[in-house]
Amino acid sequence: MAPLWSRIRSSIQNGRKALQPTGEAISQVALLDMLAHNWYLGFTSFGGPTVHFQIFHQLFVDKYKWIDETSYQEMFALCQALSGPGSTKMIYALNVLHYNFWVGLTSFFLWSVPMAIAAFGLAVGIGNIDDQLPGPAYALLCGLNSATVGIIALAAVQLSNKAITDTVTRILVFFGAAAGMLYNALWYFPILMVAGGIVTVVWDLRLLQKLWKALRNNNKNETPASLESDPVELRETDPNAKSGSSSLHARQRDTSNATDQTATHQEEPSAPPQPQLKHIGTWKTGAVIIAGFFAAFIVIMVCRGTLSARNRGFDLFANLYLAGTIIFGGGPVVIPLLREYIVVPGWVSPRDFLLGLAITQAFPGPNFNFAVYLGTLAVRGSATPAAAGAIIAFLAIFTPGLWLHTGFMGIWPSVRKVHAVRACLRGVHATAVGLVFTAVYRLFEIGYLDETVQNGGSLSRDPWWVVIVGTSFVGGKHFKLSPPWAILLGAAMGLVWYGIVRA
Repeated sequence: MAPLWSRIRSSIQNGRKALQPTGEAISQVALLDMLAHNWYLGFTSFGGPTVHFQIFHQLFVDKYKWIDETSYQEMFALCQALSGPGSTKMIYALNVLHYNFWVGLTSFFLWSVPMAIAAFGLAVGIGNIDDQLPGPAYALLCGLNSATVGIIALAAVQLSNKAITDTVTRILVFFGAAAGMLYNALWYFPILMVAGGIVTVVWDLRLLQKLWKALRNNNKNETPASLESDPVELRETDPNAKSGSSSLHARQRDTSNATDQTATHQEEPSAPPQPQLKHIGTWKTGAVIIAGFFAAFIVIMVCRGTLSARNRGFDLFANLYLAGTIIFGGGPVVIPLLREYIVVPGWVSPRDFLLGLAITQAFPGPNFNFAVYLGTLAVRGSATPAAAGAIIAFLAIFTPGLWLHTGFMGIWPSVRKVHAVRACLRGVHATAVGLVFTAVYRLFEIGYLDETVQNGGSLSRDPWWVVIVGTSFVGGKHFKLSPPWAILLGAAMGLVWYGIVRA
């Protein structure tokens, strides 16, 4: 009896370990081990990329210990500095580093495909409904949007706590948030992040101090000879003090040299311990991958210009491939960009665009699956089937970012040793976190929908939606309310509002 009970208990423990792994290897087969550690993330990671980064940090850094804090922050900055979906690149990169390229690529599909299928189903449903939705449906959507804004706001605060390490990064977080709210353009967000990187390079390498020191030295070299004659005459009048004076000047020079050497070491700290970046090839491989990316991009853009309006499927692929290549900063940019390339050509109506945006914001997994929803609707009335439109959109929006990120992962072990590169990423990281606050503001301004506001309005139209935002924020910060429950609570509060105010 005892051996049987021991086997049962051992089976239960193994099953619990498989469902809640600790980071240790569960299987010698890398693919199975990856599945055990990643299988649920695509179903439970609500709140968008900002929250995803928090989830990945808690899981892969704190719990699994697959990567250290410094390496995670470097990879986060790299994900934000390059185009494409930030959180998707992060989970792909973490699994590539821990396993290999093919297992990492599988982890990308495991992360993104479940909600891509849901987005396809949503598009099929939206395509078959009337122009007007029932009143409770609008209230439900407003509640979902309000809760999502609160979740993203909390994640922005948590990310800023990690990004702010000194006064400069504090200023850059504020700069990114303020500048992002004041203006919006396709080229604008990359410029902001580049500016943040330049600021930290100038600050960390003390370029202004070095420039000032060089100017002062030039001024000293131009000092008139008459001002230097007095010390010479004094040394000649007291021969007994000559040796002592010379020794004093020698000691001062030695002290000055030692101080300069110490300052040099402080200005150029050694690179942090290099993480174990396995299975990503050499810098030559990375350079070839990056060159292949740009060659493919040029070919696709040339075909886009010459074959435009001949085939809806190819037009969809070319537009979304271009969008996936030039989207920097994630959430704040992807919404207006997709609107520009999908709604403006007349493929999807503004109402269907905003309905899909409101619902897919409440989906777990990557927000870029919104492109799958749009791709399904965009091919209506053409020879391309709806399922083919969804697949085309999925591949077009995700491929550029993953392709380019793979190449940079190859060259990263070499370039990370350069102090200027690490300093630049520190500024990019801080500015990108500031842009997350911009995403909070922009989602707040388009989160309201009803029968008369089909293009999206501000959630400030009714204080109740602001209360939902605050509820999800405070619940997550102080009461450990998880994003899925916050989303459901927001939806329920939206229906409560309808029952009291509109019913």
